[in-house]
Amino acid sequence: MPNKRSGGGLSATQQAAKFLGVSVLAGAVMAGIALPAVGALGLAAKGSVEGFDELPANLKQPPLSQRTTILDSKGDSIATVYSRDRTVVDLKEISPYMQQAIIAIEDARFYQHGAIDLKGVLRAVNRNAQEGGVAQGASTLTQQLVKNVAVEEAGDDPTKVQQAIQQTLGRKINELKKAIQLEEELGKKKILENYLNITFFGQQAYGVEAASQRYFSKSAKDLDVEEAALLAGIVQSPSRYDPVNDPQEATKRRNTVLQRMADVGDISQAEADKAKDKPLGLDISKPKNGCITAVKGAGFFCDYVREVFLNDPIFGKSKEARAKIWNQGGLTIRTTMDPKAQKSVQASVKEHVRQKDEVATAATIVEPGTGKILAMGQSRPYGLDTKKNETSINLSVDESMGGGAGYQPGSTFKPIVAAAAIEDGMSPGKIYSAPYQMAYPSPISACDGATWRNGTGSTAAKLENESASEVGPYSMEKATALSVNTYFVQMIADIGICPVTKMAGKMGVERADGRKMDQAPSIALGTQEMSPLTMANAYATFAARGMYCTPVAIESITQRVGDKSKSLEVPKSTCSRAMSEKTADTISTLLEGVVEDGTGTEAGLGPSRPSAGKTGTTDYRYAAWFVGYTPNMAGAVWVGDPAHERRMVNIRIGGVLHDKVFGGKVPGPIWRDMMTGALEGKDNPDFNRVYIPDERPDRGRGDDNGNGNGDGNDDDNGNGDDGDNDDGFIGGTDGGTTFPTPEFSIPENWIQGQTNGGNNGNGNGGGFG
Repeated sequence: MPNKRSGGGLSATQQAAKFLGVSVLAGAVMAGIALPAVGALGLAAKGSVEGFDELPANLKQPPLSQRTTILDSKGDSIATVYSRDRTVVDLKEISPYMQQAIIAIEDARFYQHGAIDLKGVLRAVNRNAQEGGVAQGASTLTQQLVKNVAVEEAGDDPTKVQQAIQQTLGRKINELKKAIQLEEELGKKKILENYLNITFFGQQAYGVEAASQRYFSKSAKDLDVEEAALLAGIVQSPSRYDPVNDPQEATKRRNTVLQRMADVGDISQAEADKAKDKPLGLDISKPKNGCITAVKGAGFFCDYVREVFLNDPIFGKSKEARAKIWNQGGLTIRTTMDPKAQKSVQASVKEHVRQKDEVATAATIVEPGTGKILAMGQSRPYGLDTKKNETSINLSVDESMGGGAGYQPGSTFKPIVAAAAIEDGMSPGKIYSAPYQMAYPSPISACDGATWRNGTGSTAAKLENESASEVGPYSMEKATALSVNTYFVQMIADIGICPVTKMAGKMGVERADGRKMDQAPSIALGTQEMSPLTMANAYATFAARGMYCTPVAIESITQRVGDKSKSLEVPKSTCSRAMSEKTADTISTLLEGVVEDGTGTEAGLGPSRPSAGKTGTTDYRYAAWFVGYTPNMAGAVWVGDPAHERRMVNIRIGGVLHDKVFGGKVPGPIWRDMMTGALEGKDNPDFNRVYIPDERPDRGRGDDNGNGNGDGNDDDNGNGDDGDNDDGFIGGTDGGTTFPTPEFSIPENWIQGQTNGGNNGNGNGGGFG
């Protein structure tokens, strides 16, 4: 309909334009200029007017935007999203009352005239001339359909919308030309069906089915006469006749339609009067749109699916082309989300971390060997109310996919270093001196012939283990179980930085912010920000015996256009070998030790379900992780402050006060509980274990006086630390800075004396040996 002034009427310019348009059209018709009449009532069969083009395909079958339904892997609905809430239905699925009502009030002679109602035009010209303005229009339903198609194609672009409805003679002539072709090619019933499916009924409802559901919570085929009259009356001015916001005005308009139906003989006067006495009878269904409506806590999974669609070239060559398909809707998207796994993730997250806590958690589960994302959840729900700790940032994914800039994964990165070393030929029984504190070895080779160098003297970058009790020598098995920083830095110094970054790349490990990974030895301590999805999928490579598969969230997509459906091509996971089966099996064997008697014992799934994983607690405790897997599922749990401001010391999480947060203490139990539920009823395959040689020389073990039993190592269960760098010198800063050669290096066979004492690290020291 024409634009209204703020006072509700047409402006003088608009009145003049409309009056002129109707008058000139009438003159053109009467004179037979370009639009000769055919018969007494019709106008212009196709081909009778020279110069007419073929009818555009968009008019034969308007590309109506519809709702998109997102399903889980079992076919149950997760969420409904749409640019315009519409469900296209056949004419036979629309109440006869609705068909009669819209014709009676908008175009009573619809079945008697052609594309243009000649009597209506003359009547409008005469009436408007008498009134000195525009008292009556003359557009038929067919002409209105042509205009609505133009508005639909304009989408949300205000400039294009204005062009589609502007009151110019050229647009009216073009509109009429297309209307004539529509009448010839489609016929009345199809035109009526298309009209009822495209028209806006207010309250975000496009098309009669959505309108019927919105106002009466029923299907359009079940509308009673008074309900149909109400909807038909809204069309002329959805804001003015909105029954939700102005029921009195809407009732008047409904009764006008009922009377019009009686006047044209669709219903008797008695039926009209009886219907007029009835209340509006609204049964409102609130508009529900977008991932915020997702069930099972799947708002972020839903959002990730949308991001995949908008970013993957498989759905269109340009961002604009993909957005157009998404906004047009009519898609049924079956995802990889496993409802049992999703339920388990949400239950575990809710149990251990509260929505109002100072820190948040995000968790993701993927399937090894397929790349399927099975679940994705977080403690801060999907929404826009920041006062309630809601967020629209998906903490599980990379920045480019709607996530944040990522979080340092800490020691969960160490197995990648170990995989690179073993793949390079290093024995899994390798011994390093692994002192409590040391300077970064230098120089260390990097990619493309580059070399990383440390500083000298006071400028030398140093690192230390989490606890002063952590002193070597250590084997790879023990250093992995206890997460010994200095061991893995000595390892990366031996093999170089490039094999590690290349192995990470083969496992899909990239920075969440899209930057290239720094060529610095500090990557061994997990200083490069990653997302939980990245880490879960990387560990899935170990579970799949060295095969890396790209993550996927979509199983299939069916697109409905009009009354036809077609399948769309969807992204497929591509799998490639990242490492040998033996290397992957070796890492799994090492990481089993972490959950059996290392830093991750609280994450273990028990003796009946083999599991492997790694804890991580980053510098200054801004983040804590547990990433682990069974042979058939891999998952990652991150806990921390998304703003990277709140250190997790002296903090209450999930109602529990923690002096210090460890990867094994908070993320570990979350991982254990979510995986237990997700794996319920699943197969229970075992790992392919590898013999790990013990190449350590025999050495005595001291007691509290230097003569007894303890090994001085932390167990990450609250009696010490997990081996990640806490308050050390490197501090998670950019390790890419080039420094001069350090003053000293530590020989591989150098062994520092152990501290005396047990797991609490309270011994009297030790010395160089």
